[in-house]
Amino acid sequence: MRPEQLGDYRTPSDARIHPDGAQVAFVVTQMDLDGDRYVRRIWLWDGDAARLLTAGPTDMAPRWSPDGTRLAFIRKADDDKAKPQVAILPLAGGEAETVTDFPLGVSQIAWSPDGAHLAVVAATWIEPLADLDDEERARRPRRVTTLPYRYESQGWVGDRRQHIYLVDPAGDKEPVCLTPGEFNEADIVWNPDGSEIAFSSARHETRGLDDGGQIWTVPAPGGDITARCDVGFWGAPNYDRSGQLHAIGSDDRWAFPDVLPLSRLHANGTIEPLYQELDRNLLTLAPPLNPGGPQWLEDGSALSTLEDAGRIRVIRLNPDGGTDDVLGGDRMITGVSPRPDGSAFAFTATDPTDPGELFWFEDGVERRLTTLNDGFRQDATLAEPQRFIVEHEGVEVEGWVYLPPGETPCPVLFNIHGGPATQYGYGFFDEFQVYTGAGYGVIGINPRGSSGYGSDHVRAVVGVWQEENPPDLRDLVAAPMAAAAVAPRLDLERMGLMGGSYGGMMTVRLAAVDHRYKSAVAERGLYSWLSFGGTSDIGPWFDRLHLETQLPAAADLLWQASSLAYADRVVAPTLIVHSEGDYRCPIEQAEQLYVLLRRVGIVTEMVRFPADEGHELSRGGKPKHRKERFEIILDWHGRYLT
Repeated sequence: MRPEQLGDYRTPSDARIHPDGAQVAFVVTQMDLDGDRYVRRIWLWDGDAARLLTAGPTDMAPRWSPDGTRLAFIRKADDDKAKPQVAILPLAGGEAETVTDFPLGVSQIAWSPDGAHLAVVAATWIEPLADLDDEERARRPRRVTTLPYRYESQGWVGDRRQHIYLVDPAGDKEPVCLTPGEFNEADIVWNPDGSEIAFSSARHETRGLDDGGQIWTVPAPGGDITARCDVGFWGAPNYDRSGQLHAIGSDDRWAFPDVLPLSRLHANGTIEPLYQELDRNLLTLAPPLNPGGPQWLEDGSALSTLEDAGRIRVIRLNPDGGTDDVLGGDRMITGVSPRPDGSAFAFTATDPTDPGELFWFEDGVERRLTTLNDGFRQDATLAEPQRFIVEHEGVEVEGWVYLPPGETPCPVLFNIHGGPATQYGYGFFDEFQVYTGAGYGVIGINPRGSSGYGSDHVRAVVGVWQEENPPDLRDLVAAPMAAAAVAPRLDLERMGLMGGSYGGMMTVRLAAVDHRYKSAVAERGLYSWLSFGGTSDIGPWFDRLHLETQLPAAADLLWQASSLAYADRVVAPTLIVHSEGDYRCPIEQAEQLYVLLRRVGIVTEMVRFPADEGHELSRGGKPKHRKERFEIILDWHGRYLT
């Protein structure tokens, strides 16, 4: 695979089964390199074939009306100033009609059980700014009174609020706000009887200083909202078919990173954790799962995704508290949409050599419904990974090697994932395929701190990064030798190192202690905990989650946990890649690393992508920038390894 092939593959997502149990609406996303944009359109599997249903260029979140006659979705018009709005498409024929005009757009939609209304999450300006024109609004100084006041991929958020509205699907009536006030709401879901809407919201006094929140309900006609749990680390509210409310999370607002169980939220306020023996998460940070988590069935059971050792599979959650395996394999199942009786379900899935397709599962038989990427797979030479294990210190750490075609020794690129509470595994990853296509052997592992392996594994790094040799660093040091044992073609004399976010942080720490690497690329990293707490959108609380301390206390521990404290020991020529608009790891992190490496005489360059790019450049940045990023990285490693 080559960088210019980024626009050649398509990614399916958000499959939603029709009420007739036979048709499926789903989203297909493709990069348009010439237009420098993502094209998102809704497709329909009509029972016989998959066909284009909407024209795009930005259509997403398809949701069937309960009677199946209409499809609601979110559409953004082909205009730089346009905001995403609700559109309704009659299945019997005709054009989609946009039925909302929110000034800052719509982010979530959900049909009422009777089909008479849509609940939506929409953003509006706060009162002092609502009546100003865009020019005057941009001219005025920003008055900051909340945390967070800016947020990754969303920009400035302190000047707006996200509320729940009832929308008339015909567009004849004005939307009605159900949750006015100074708070923000998300994750809307209807009670099956139509009486109320559940949602997540942070309304406690220290919101923004921690990542806590609660699950709430509001009556569908409007009225007082009710907290259904205490402040904790909560999300993904969902109702079973009987109307019992559930959510994924913990009543400890500092619980993350960990395995977060599904819990039943009883009407009397008690919380009942369920299926804790799984020791695995039902939802993931990456890849996004949609629909993910429990999908409730008529018999009281649920089908759910489950993150597990580099894979995402499907299990059944039984009413008696037990679970059954339903569907797995060496792949990542990225969304599941079942018939109400559970007799069949549609799902999307990806594997290392397949960007994704839509599938159907019924009577124990799986079949593929789409051929979205057949041409891409024929044109691109895609590598199958070899699994290996780093076995030391009483733990097993899983990893994978991707090799280019041929039999000769190849230089190595060791990639460190972000998070750290996420995982590499059996999904399509353009990074690995592009680097393999350039002639490199690629190594990726799930060191301690990664998700997918249970609570002990993901929490192994909490409170220990201030140590000079923490457990995840020891795992990373050991990985190349273990990889070479199963892939002798790896030339360990020509190794490059790279990673983004947490991976950028650990790229610097690993390069400081392991001088076998001849080149390094540190991307969008967290390098100084001392400044991160006051500049990152998640800074006010992320340090306490992982270091168990924060300023004003323990400045010495924050420094000892920082990559900058070790960067003077780096010897590898180091490229620093960052985006001006990164609010997660602000660019001041890269600036500090660049100056320090220059001070100690390391060959260093910094590449700064413009302000319209943020932390997600490598996964969701502008297509031209994603292509240029690959070319810049390959050029840097090529100087020293090939």
